Amino acid sequence: MSSESTEHIGRETLTAPTGESAILVAVQSALVDQPGVIPAARGLSHFGEHSLGWLAIAGAGAALAYRRGDARGELTWVQAGAGAFGAHAASVIIKRIVRRRRPNHPAIRVGVSTPSKLSFPSSHATSTTAAAILIGRAAGLPPAAVPAVLVPPMLLSRLVLGVHYPTDVAAGAAIGAASAGAVIAGDKLFGDKILGSRLFRGRNSSRRADVR
Repeated sequence: MSSESTEHIGRETLTAPTGESAILVAVQSALVDQPGVIPAARGLSHFGEHSLGWLAIAGAGAALAYRRGDARGELTWVQAGAGAFGAHAASVIIKRIVRRRRPNHPAIRVGVSTPSKLSFPSSHATSTTAAAILIGRAAGLPPAAVPAVLVPPMLLSRLVLGVHYPTDVAAGAAIGAASAGAVIAGDKLFGDKILGSRLFRGRNSSRRADVR
């Protein structure tokens, strides 16, 4: 390596982080060395990867609703899974359009691998927000209850792990909320028609017959 390249790397390393990079460094300085923080953040990362954890929860909810012959409940849980996955897909498309690179300042510690180098918006924040709103709705809980519990830890975990800027997670949460709102609006327009379709009528009738 030339002396010029070495000097360049040295200057980059010594450059103090600014803007959102500085915020990330501050968050990590406060939290990364606390016991259990990194394992918890990595656990959330793996659970939310490609929205698979939320799909599993929605699938379990739909299966339980089907077993008790609750067609409306089954549909609502299916919508929760579809909403979470749809939000994730939307975030991936937006990432490919925006093409913002992930944090790369030398002072930022990266605590988990990522499937791509693209940062905006955070897919974890997007799918988690959509899932939290729709899962809470499917479970019959107050609208803010599940998002208040699930969303802030997931958003913070992406900063702790050094893989997203604050605006990445904020935008992801906004997109996820909009995605959930679209699902709920769609249900108001088409939910009764879906429940009246041959698929749900037949499955619900079959389930009642099995119970008898």
